[in-house]
Amino acid sequence: MQTNDSGTSQRKSGSTISDINRKTGRNMPQAIATAVVLIALLVAVMLIRIDLLMWVIVVFMLLALWELRVDFAVIDLHIPVVALWLCCAATLIATFYAPMHVTTSSLCIAVSVVIVAIAATHRHGMNVFLSRQVAGKDKQERTKNGQESSPGGNTCAPCESDGKGTASSLVRDSSVMRNVAVSVFVVLYIAAFASCIILPLTFGRHPVAHAIMVIFLPALSDTGGLLVGAWLGKHKLSPRISPKKSYEGLAGSMVFAAVGALVVFLVTYRQYWSDLWWVPIVIGMVVGFVGTFGDLCASMIKRDIGIKDMGHLLKGHGGVMDRVDSILLCAPFFTLILWLLGL
Repeated sequence: MQTNDSGTSQRKSGSTISDINRKTGRNMPQAIATAVVLIALLVAVMLIRIDLLMWVIVVFMLLALWELRVDFAVIDLHIPVVALWLCCAATLIATFYAPMHVTTSSLCIAVSVVIVAIAATHRHGMNVFLSRQVAGKDKQERTKNGQESSPGGNTCAPCESDGKGTASSLVRDSSVMRNVAVSVFVVLYIAAFASCIILPLTFGRHPVAHAIMVIFLPALSDTGGLLVGAWLGKHKLSPRISPKKSYEGLAGSMVFAAVGALVVFLVTYRQYWSDLWWVPIVIGMVVGFVGTFGDLCASMIKRDIGIKDMGHLLKGHGGVMDRVDSILLCAPFFTLILWLLGL
């Protein structure tokens, strides 16, 4: 009898976990385990030395760039990943260590845009050169084997559209512009937004509190949206783009983020509470809104590419980009709020 009861309880437990996984759209046990490991790592790094956190962020962004390289290649878009690695790392390191942090960050991003655009053009030119070499070698081999002779004995050299290569040239120009455009987009999306994660670490006398808000509040907002959406979600936010998102989940995201910001402000800025009581509410609304719609934008990009996740490095979460997309999009707003308030 006890064996039957045990088997029944195990089946119910398995059914419950399956239901939770189905509602949330992810493997929750794996997601929770991965989240615990990441939180422990980040908290340990923050408490040891704040500059170590900067290096962890650099590593995560380099991994994110590799994921984007693979994802864009699926739809025949190619980014110069080595140039992006160098520019992104240099921008983040200079933003943290150099004086005049905001000015340094802006200059590095501007220079990175130019370097990456040139690298994307050069990379495309190398690809075209290689393709021509391969085509020429293939033509020589086919000529040797007599495969280019026409039935009348005349050989016909391969021609491009109108004999002047106009159509082929237009295709190449279009391709190189697409690669340059997506490469510049990646600079702004990764290097520029990630520098806004670094900048709050250089503000004021409370870098750990700033780091907690910039990194953990978007994650807390995601958790609130996930839990409230799975529990109460009935009114879909955007069924076509992301069927799991709901207005109830959006409200949960805002509430969770506001509560988290409230706790940080009470601990860190208690002496300014009478003047800054409204700031956690604003932060909660901004993080909940921007994080949710940032996820929708990421979902649109993934839908256009034809993939479900950006990668598979983080079990239960997908790739690095799947975890940091809302953090990246919220970071500029955090930076602006902290800078305007002089915190």
